[in-house]
Amino acid sequence: MSDMMKAVVVRVPGGPDALEHTELPVPRPGARQVLVKAHAIGAGGPDVLIRNGTYKWMPPLPAVPGNEMAGVVVAVGEGVADLAVGQRVLVSSRELPERGGCYAEYIAVPAGAPFVLPESISFDDAVSLGNFQLAQAMLQGCGGSTPAKSILVPGAAGGVATALVQIARHHGMQVIGTASTQHKRAYAMENGVSVLVDGQPAELPLQVMAQTGGRGVDLAFDHVGNELFMACIRSLAPFGTAVSYNIAGGPPAGDVFMALRALLSRSLAVRTFSIHTFDSDRAQRRGFMDSAIALMAAGHIRAPRTTVMPLGEVRRAHEILDAGTSLGKLVLRP
Repeated sequence: MSDMMKAVVVRVPGGPDALEHTELPVPRPGARQVLVKAHAIGAGGPDVLIRNGTYKWMPPLPAVPGNEMAGVVVAVGEGVADLAVGQRVLVSSRELPERGGCYAEYIAVPAGAPFVLPESISFDDAVSLGNFQLAQAMLQGCGGSTPAKSILVPGAAGGVATALVQIARHHGMQVIGTASTQHKRAYAMENGVSVLVDGQPAELPLQVMAQTGGRGVDLAFDHVGNELFMACIRSLAPFGTAVSYNIAGGPPAGDVFMALRALLSRSLAVRTFSIHTFDSDRAQRRGFMDSAIALMAAGHIRAPRTTVMPLGEVRRAHEILDAGTSLGKLVLRP
């Protein structure tokens, strides 16, 4: 093993050009730490937020972005009993003291952080498991005491949305989705959407009601905000909940409380959601990931298609992320 490794660093936040290729010393595992050699590195939205300096849980600069890595344990520190050299593992920065750190050939992490990967899950597929962990948490945390029978997933070809669709279908829910192009519509159906409807906010509630016999959906998961969030509220069944997990298009375009009051007879609710809610609940957070790993290993869910690029092309990968044109998971190879 060389004393130096390839890595990507952000010193000054900005666009893809802010991603600086460099060499850093290979970390040595300290007491109760393990050293993992990367075989696949996931690239996704939180990495973009670290790159441009807007992540709410921003690591201190200079920072190595990257929030998911799959690879092999190559060294263990003193006092490590549960992991051994040669084990296949997934590293998620949700288990680390700081976000990021995975855009590198090696990473040293606390021994309790990695998840052991079964042989049936490839390294490339493993780096999509974080979205399934998130989907499990969203469905369980937002569903209330009565299991949802139906959900609405706008933008159903997206990364988190695809995971939501698959987990919901596994639990027998009707999944109504939207997608903006024919290619994305085919991809959404391939991943388990029950029916696709028009995603225009003005038309969406009427179409959802038509597909649910006038009842509406129990849960609507919105990542856009603006007019779409208001449409999600109007698409809900009695006691339904509209969940905002991002506002890529800006805040809701209207008075949310008055929209709920206008539909008072349905007793509706709204909720914001972040996986960071579970930052202090290690057992539940890891339980969501353990469940995702088990579901994928058993074939109940499947990883999205991957686009594999060398780590040296990380800037191009971020240009693709910024454009939002890719389907599936972007994977970087060190």
